[in-house]
Amino acid sequence: MSDEQVFDIFIVGGGINGCGIARDAVGRGYSVYLAEMKDLAAGTSSASTKLIHGGLRYLEHYEFRLVREALMEREVLWSMAPHIIWPMRFILPLHKDMRPGWLIRLGLFLYDHIGGRKDLPATRVLDLERDPAGEPLKPVFRKAFEYSDGWVNDARLVVLNARDAADRGATIKTRMRVLTADRKDGHWVITVENVDSGERQLVHAKLLVNAAGPWVDHLLGTVAGSNAKNVRLVQGSHIVVRRKFVDPRAYFFQNNDGRIFFAIPYEQDFTLIGTTDQDYQGDPGRVEITAQEIDYLCAGASAYFREPIGRDDIVWTYSGVRPLYDDGASMAQEATRDYVLKASGQPGEPQLLNVFGGKITTYRRLAESMLEKIEEILGTRGKPWTAGAKLPGGDFDKKDFEPLLASFRKDYPFLTPATSLRLLRLYGTRARMILGSARAMSDLGRNFGHDLTEAEIRYLVDHEWAGSAEDILWRRTKLGLHLSKEQAGAVDRFLRELNESVAA
Repeated sequence: MSDEQVFDIFIVGGGINGCGIARDAVGRGYSVYLAEMKDLAAGTSSASTKLIHGGLRYLEHYEFRLVREALMEREVLWSMAPHIIWPMRFILPLHKDMRPGWLIRLGLFLYDHIGGRKDLPATRVLDLERDPAGEPLKPVFRKAFEYSDGWVNDARLVVLNARDAADRGATIKTRMRVLTADRKDGHWVITVENVDSGERQLVHAKLLVNAAGPWVDHLLGTVAGSNAKNVRLVQGSHIVVRRKFVDPRAYFFQNNDGRIFFAIPYEQDFTLIGTTDQDYQGDPGRVEITAQEIDYLCAGASAYFREPIGRDDIVWTYSGVRPLYDDGASMAQEATRDYVLKASGQPGEPQLLNVFGGKITTYRRLAESMLEKIEEILGTRGKPWTAGAKLPGGDFDKKDFEPLLASFRKDYPFLTPATSLRLLRLYGTRARMILGSARAMSDLGRNFGHDLTEAEIRYLVDHEWAGSAEDILWRRTKLGLHLSKEQAGAVDRFLRELNESVAA
């Protein structure tokens, strides 16, 4: 890249908001440079509860616009990426200590009708004494509501937005830290540093977008000298345990303190339980689940399931820091999940646009709102386009996953059914780019365990910015749940050899 090139937009942050804005902007004709100091989705965007949902509980806080927008997005996103997003039914057991039944029924009625639901099934009442959903629960739970929302592979949603942005001409740089950003000669001059090599370079841009997530205020301090506190950092933690139920539906539970949490089928063999909500004061890059959170989630789940959940059941935990817009709410769980976009800069000087808050379900709408502000500054280049545009690998009808899987298994009969499903769920139609003309597993190179092959790793390095074993095992795939320490170490060594050969 020439130092003299002036990009239209420089984006800081490779989470869902940064990558979503990059994709929308480049698709309208703007030139885009995105810098992420770690890996794509390395922070908040890979630490969600993996749901595309309206946020049923937000109705209690009268956030009707946010809920309606999120509900409308469920089927839009499902159509965009039907390999990584699909419908899921949720079971909400009723009991005397929770919110009144009439209030829940009213909330679910609104949930069904304010968001333009078309293909997702409506709410219904369940008899848990007769329905299979009642089998893993304690017998005290006799009645439940069942409603619809969606599942998403969150980290892959981020990567696919970045991949599509790059395919359309955006420059996407991972492991690239922003050191300084200065206004000079009518545009921004940004100093970036490769965190691996230490190499620095200058990038010029007309407009700077701060989508740094939990670091958004830190960047504001670096660039604008602001010490304002715009975001409230809220920690959300999850535990993953061995599968506690075989039903494909998820559970929506209420704890004794009024907070809600989920128990969700996860990666075929596991159950995902979360999330917590508590204010966070430390370095967002060092967030870890606390002992209190583990006890809280185990106790909450054990209050519902016949088979108690304890620390020994846990196979993995993860935590993230949500950068919620600080609206002065008294409790972390009451802080708004809506997004706020603010510009800073004097008239006539290069502008800084900041993203505060947001949730993964509404990332596409957030990007469209940001593009409205970008158009005011740089002029209009193109119309909104992302609602009907498929993400990489998702170029098939949202209801045709099963026929696609059958065709895939027919073309690659040497794959086990589990591996076929895993590859198609991760990569959609692009799984064929990994397999090519292979007629046996041996054609795909070394098998590192659980059918993770050299071919797949090379694809992730070449097309999805994977640079470490952690990138591959815990973000691009979740095979870290299945591989031993020795197998994970072999992946790491292979990647180092691969990177050294490229560098040579």
